[in-house]
Amino acid sequence: VSKSLDSRGSEPRDEALGKGQEEVWSEKSQLQSPQVESTNSEQQDRNRVSEELVMVVQEMKKYFPSGRHSKPSTLDALNYALRCVHSVQASSEFFQILSQSGTLQTDATVYSLEELATLASGYTSKNTDTFVAVFSFLSGRLVHVSEQATLILNCKKDFLESSHFMELLAPQDVRVFCAHTAHTQLPLWNNWTQRASQYEFAPVKSFFCRIRGGKDAEQEKHYYPFRIIPYLIHVHRAAQPEPEPCCLTLVEKIHSGYEAPRIPVDKRIFTTTHTPGCVFLEIDERAVPLLGYLPQDLMGRSVLTYLHPEDRSLMLTVHQKVLKYAGHPPFEHSPIRFCTQNGDYIILDSSWSSFVNPWSRKVSFIIGRHKVRM
Repeated sequence: VSKSLDSRGSEPRDEALGKGQEEVWSEKSQLQSPQVESTNSEQQDRNRVSEELVMVVQEMKKYFPSGRHSKPSTLDALNYALRCVHSVQASSEFFQILSQSGTLQTDATVYSLEELATLASGYTSKNTDTFVAVFSFLSGRLVHVSEQATLILNCKKDFLESSHFMELLAPQDVRVFCAHTAHTQLPLWNNWTQRASQYEFAPVKSFFCRIRGGKDAEQEKHYYPFRIIPYLIHVHRAAQPEPEPCCLTLVEKIHSGYEAPRIPVDKRIFTTTHTPGCVFLEIDERAVPLLGYLPQDLMGRSVLTYLHPEDRSLMLTVHQKVLKYAGHPPFEHSPIRFCTQNGDYIILDSSWSSFVNPWSRKVSFIIGRHKVRM
């Protein structure tokens, strides 16, 4: 009887176990099913994105500038799109700063295009490395560029006149250009400024940017450093009934201070300021032809990265001494080797001092006066 009871009792248990296993496998399959579906969905999304990317690249190739003998590659199309993005960003930054500055001055002198040409030729005839470029505050496009620009930049005048001025700038210099030209406090161009022939007498501080020139013998484009001084004028064109506000820029090409015409040895002097933590704050514009860097290349960067590895400890010693004797007269220290833009090292004889904040009585910044040693 017990056996029969056991045999009869085991059947329901086996059936329960069978059903339990089926339920477990069912639950597992239900859990795995969304994962499989999710994986398939992700793969489909990737495939769709890849297809869309190929279509976008093919579309970009259609807008690639003509003049090439071979078809543009995917890399060419992406680089061209990136340049377009930089151009749009530059224009948006320019007009955003302009709109924040308020209305432009209205007492600026009005010039016709013919008068601009006469003005530019009179100025550039005495400055062979300088050209005049005038761009509109409303459109950003060049409305006039002097004949000398084609020789200095090695490109055709038609190309310049059809360009936005900021399209010619190195992307890293666009913000600097906007900050110095898109405000309402630009000095007015007048007879006095037209007669001025030296930048140090100009009533506005100059700034530096790299401007793209034409292709060289190897068909490569290069950016060259220029000093720029902006002025405000109004230009009247026949196609427009009202004069439009424009920025007249005097653009001077910068040459190495060690090549003809060389900077005299006794004038190879410049000044830098940096934080107690050895970070550049300001760089004297006289340093540009001597170091090869533009001020914006160095500002915000550590001084130590530009020194010879063996001289970095000397700079730290200088800073410790300046902080210890804050407010004392300038003192000289061992010369240091500074790496220039082309990778060569120059020797600087320097004197050091500090500015102490009268409120906190702490050193706000350190001043270095440097002379390039022969």
